[in-house]
Amino acid sequence: MIIKQADLFYGLNHNFIKDLMAIALRTSCVKGDIVFRSEEPATHFYILIQGCVRLRLGHAGLEVFTSCRIGEIFGWSSLIGRPTYSASAECMETATLLKIDRQQFQSILEKDLSSGLLFFKQLAAALGSRLIQLYERETKTAPAASSSTKGAAV
Repeated sequence: MIIKQADLFYGLNHNFIKDLMAIALRTSCVKGDIVFRSEEPATHFYILIQGCVRLRLGHAGLEVFTSCRIGEIFGWSSLIGRPTYSASAECMETATLLKIDRQQFQSILEKDLSSGLLFFKQLAAALGSRLIQLYERETKTAPAASSSTKGAAV
């Protein structure tokens, strides 16, 4: 079961996972397909089964994350109360995804509060990890501040 391979779903109740699989739609994309665009309504989140998906700010802006690991989740704007996606997702190669409706997932969360709490703890950890990765990548590529500007802005 792919969902059990995802760190995000580790330790969740068997019935929670079963209910999640019942609402998950399996979908396939080819290289160049857009899964969703920035500012579109955030109605679903996705779990990667196969392939790679690139996430960019805006429609073709800064690449913020590349999802290539089985079980990775993206489109999480739908899970944190954002009305629209904050990034665009494009398939970098043929990909297979599980597409999960936000409202249906909300019903599952409300049915099993302890699994819902664990899910959101693990989601927070995953998002924190992605932010750290992005921060580390950006600080490596950012030019060092010149000596005349160091300490100028506090």
